[in-house]
Amino acid sequence: MITPITLKKGDTIGIVSTARKVTKDALQPAIKFLENWGLTAELGKTIDAENHQFAGSDNLRAEDFQAMLDNPKIKAIWCARGGYGTVRIIDKIDFSEFKNNPKWIIGYSDMTVLHAHINNLGVETLHAQIFLGIESKSKEAAQSIKKVLFAESYNIQFKPTSPVENSSFSGELIGGNLSVLYSLLGSPSAIETDGKILFIEDLDEYLYHIDRMMMNLKRSGILKNLKALIVGGMTDMNDNAIPFGKTAEEIIFDTVKDYDYPVIYNFPAGHINDNRALIMGRKVTLEIQNSQVTLSFN
Repeated sequence: MITPITLKKGDTIGIVSTARKVTKDALQPAIKFLENWGLTAELGKTIDAENHQFAGSDNLRAEDFQAMLDNPKIKAIWCARGGYGTVRIIDKIDFSEFKNNPKWIIGYSDMTVLHAHINNLGVETLHAQIFLGIESKSKEAAQSIKKVLFAESYNIQFKPTSPVENSSFSGELIGGNLSVLYSLLGSPSAIETDGKILFIEDLDEYLYHIDRMMMNLKRSGILKNLKALIVGGMTDMNDNAIPFGKTAEEIIFDTVKDYDYPVIYNFPAGHINDNRALIMGRKVTLEIQNSQVTLSFN
């Protein structure tokens, strides 16, 4: 995997929206926050653009992202907002120049499309908080992004909610939003999971649909040969009048219980306040010792 360029003070980050619409005014606190890091924000044409729920038409969103990819002045691209829409433009984008001069692509949730697609091209990406609202997230969430961009030493330590046997191993980290990963199956952007560490998270889904997606991943072979499964926030789950009978975490456990790899819950990433950055495509070390998990990216 190729690691994108390291940023330095004075560099410019392109801000675009590949999905839902967002205003320049709403981004002002994030712009000031970025400036405190010594970086400059350059807003793309999708900021303030509107096409129903999207940040402009599919063509505009694709052209805006393409312009940021190809502009040598732009040292990283930070997606302004999630929602839905990135999959509608992914096949319109030419990554030829980007592969020769890779830069960090930052975002999560709907940006899982970008992570999966770009990781398949052999380039690392940064699964992390979107630009909108970064100033209001946990200190650790914001600092984790800065550490990666400036190539500082970085790891994540936390205690999972369920006990996991002591172990230590390495593997390539992949994944993102479960619903998006599910939607990419069978496409050129689908993830390859054999021998890798898979991270999943989701928001505002019905429990039966979590079960449906997990069963699909299992039947597709996506879950069979993992090194480990990391489960982040399963946030604001919904249920029907007749309850499904299991939590999202219990559904996940039920799906993979027959596989011989660790499953780690309550990882600090996803649609939560403490949304730590994950370097997708990076070969990471996962160490489990005395009920503490350490994920190292160095």
